[in-house]
Amino acid sequence: MTFAVRTAASPAAITATIRDIVNQMDSNLPITDIHMETQRIERLVFQQNMIAKVSGFFGVLALALACIGLYGLLAYEVSRRTREIGVRMALGAQHVHVLRLVVGQGISLATVGAVVGIGVALGITRYLKSMLYGVQTDDPLTMIAVAVLLVLVALAACYIPARRATRVDPIVALRYE
Repeated sequence: MTFAVRTAASPAAITATIRDIVNQMDSNLPITDIHMETQRIERLVFQQNMIAKVSGFFGVLALALACIGLYGLLAYEVSRRTREIGVRMALGAQHVHVLRLVVGQGISLATVGAVVGIGVALGITRYLKSMLYGVQTDDPLTMIAVAVLLVLVALAACYIPARRATRVDPIVALRYE
C-alpha cells in the first residue's frame, strides 16, 4: 500500500508523525520507505539532467573549437596575403587603409557566416522543438551572443596578422614567397 501525504511543513519533520499515526492504526504494518516527492522527481529526471549537462559541455567545447578554427583559418588567409600587403605598401598605401581592407573583408565573411548560421540554427531548432523540454528553441540572446563572439574572433584573427604584415618592410614582404 502506498500513501501520499501533502504538508505545508517540512517533510522531514513530519516523518515521525506519520510513523506514529500508522503505528496507532496497526502496529503490525511495516513502514518500509518514506520518500519525499522531490527526491522521487530528482531520481526520475537525473538522466535527463545529466544528458543536458553533458550536451551543454559539448556545446561550449564546440563553440571553443569553432573560435579556434575560425581564428586559425582567417589568420592563415591574412598571412598568405603578406605579399599583396607588401605590394600595396610599396605603392604607397597607408597602414590604416590596408588594415581596413583586410579586416573589412574578414569581418564581412564572418558576418555572412553568422547570418547564415543563425538562419540554419532557427530552422534546426524548429525541427527539434518537439524533442526539447523546458528549453526555448528561439533564444535570440544566445544566438546573437554567439554570432558577436565569432565576429570578434574574426576581427582579432584578421587584425593581428594584418597589423604584423603592415609593419614589415615592403621589400621583405615582396620576398616573402
